[in-house]
Amino acid sequence: MTQPQATIFFILAATMALFLWGRWRHDVVALGALLACVFTGLVPAEEAFAGFGHPAVITVACVLILSQGLQRSGAIDALTKWIVPASAGPLVTLTVLTALAAVLSGFMNNIGALALLMPVGIQVAVQQKLPPGRVLMPLAFGSILGGMTTLIGTPPNLIVSGFRAEAVGSSFAMFDFTPVGLAVAGAGIIFIALVGWRLVPSRERAGAEGFETGAYLTEARVPEKSRVVGKTLVEIGEALSKADAQVIALVRNDVKIPAPNPRRKLLAGDILLIEAEPEGLGEMLSTLELKLEEDKKEELREEKDKEDSKQAIRSDEIVLSELTILPNSQLEGRSASDVRLRTHYGINLLAVSRQGRRSTARLRSMLLRAGDVLLVQGAPTNVAQFAAETGCVPLAERELRLPDKRQAIIATAIMALAVLGAAFGLAPAAVAFAAGVLATMVLGVIPLRRIYDAIDLPVIVLLAALLPVAGALAATGAADLIAQLLMASVAQGSPVIALTLILIVTMVLSDFMNNAATAAVMCPVAIGSALQLGVSVDPFLMAVAVGASCAFLTPIGHQNNTLILGPGGFRFGDYWQLGLPLEIIVIIVGVPMILWVWPL
Repeated sequence: MTQPQATIFFILAATMALFLWGRWRHDVVALGALLACVFTGLVPAEEAFAGFGHPAVITVACVLILSQGLQRSGAIDALTKWIVPASAGPLVTLTVLTALAAVLSGFMNNIGALALLMPVGIQVAVQQKLPPGRVLMPLAFGSILGGMTTLIGTPPNLIVSGFRAEAVGSSFAMFDFTPVGLAVAGAGIIFIALVGWRLVPSRERAGAEGFETGAYLTEARVPEKSRVVGKTLVEIGEALSKADAQVIALVRNDVKIPAPNPRRKLLAGDILLIEAEPEGLGEMLSTLELKLEEDKKEELREEKDKEDSKQAIRSDEIVLSELTILPNSQLEGRSASDVRLRTHYGINLLAVSRQGRRSTARLRSMLLRAGDVLLVQGAPTNVAQFAAETGCVPLAERELRLPDKRQAIIATAIMALAVLGAAFGLAPAAVAFAAGVLATMVLGVIPLRRIYDAIDLPVIVLLAALLPVAGALAATGAADLIAQLLMASVAQGSPVIALTLILIVTMVLSDFMNNAATAAVMCPVAIGSALQLGVSVDPFLMAVAVGASCAFLTPIGHQNNTLILGPGGFRFGDYWQLGLPLEIIVIIVGVPMILWVWPL
């Protein structure tokens, strides 16, 4: 092993460890890996940021914008209402919903497809009297499966296509992924619809209606004239038990008292940290004459913007809404007091639900995470604006809103023309979709001031930073070294075993790492393995594409898995019960299909 090879192995090991640790966002880790390669001389400084001009990166950014056009115009809402059956059994409904998620994910951002269908899925769960997770997990997995069916369905496919262009001189075409992807996705969806959804753990209490997001952690202040002043926690226990609530901490004079003595008497100004079910929260507060606690700093800010806040709150009726935080939302890593909901949006944050883990932190200082469910109060228009701008998904049933049918038709036509242009070779994929973005801007499908909000910058930085790192893995011969080791110790010269091994290793890494990062790391290894065996690189690259798109074992393997964590009431270990059989099916179906469509 040469020194450059040892260096790149060390950098990659540290990068993977940081990915798994999860302390820093993926793009931060990827940028650190790129700079480490530059400082150690593995990547020339003048080529460090060449990844930002890579066709795969440009295509991902353009597809995100075009997907946003489909969402904003209402085109997907219309399609959903038209396709999803109004009344059918669980088998038909789950099959249609999962298949629709897969189809949408083939041509738009996976997270966007799931976000659009989540409210529909929750409504279906209520109608079919199913735990929400038994609809949401099939929906999430269907959207992941659908991404592997086209070139633009998921970033790993674009990365794989880019590596093929470097290896053999031409990239994969728009629908080169479709035969294998469609077979694997079809088998997965059939399994999920017939058997798989029954394997999803039920996290709903018996007799509960609708869906359960778990107990909310909220704060309530004891007013001076409240009937509970002078009473002990034991004495108010009956009202708490009716609401299925409990006091987990008490704050007095800015000092938090965890697990307070039940005999402690309440004083005016005390703040109770209460864990309660959403259904009984309002009644409990009314019965005990408690007031939801508000951040005093927030109140001071509100006074400075009093007129705007009043006008916002008067704009419509006040409602309670539940929102789940999307991955890479602006809210991630920020506390409730940082958001300034009242002054900016005219809404109040009442409570936070984080299923699977109890937190005794003060509500206003709790750092929010992807998958958290927020209970907010405000005018529907203000709540909708907050959700759209900060990256949240409403969990209540939404009205179908088609603000402009003409724009919906235009957005659909633009996406279709871009896909056809790339599919028939009229222009490279990056150029075809960039032309679609230009048309979107000129025709006003998305307001110009909002056009770049659709781009998921952490994903763009991740891709652009890791591509040169993957190039260093190949240039130093480290990828060939890994390939030699795998071929000699495990595959023993068998191309079929080697192909299966590449698929399995990619799937395992994708369950714990970002799928785009996994594809960037595994592509050089796949190419090196094919060259060692003297066979075509195409089946090995296709194995990487399939494996990187099949992260079903953990909530961190794919952003869609994270998105359903809170609304489904899931725990970390709940995913493998459906995910493991599904990954086995992917291997059983995927390997023969790859060998048939892409011969060695």
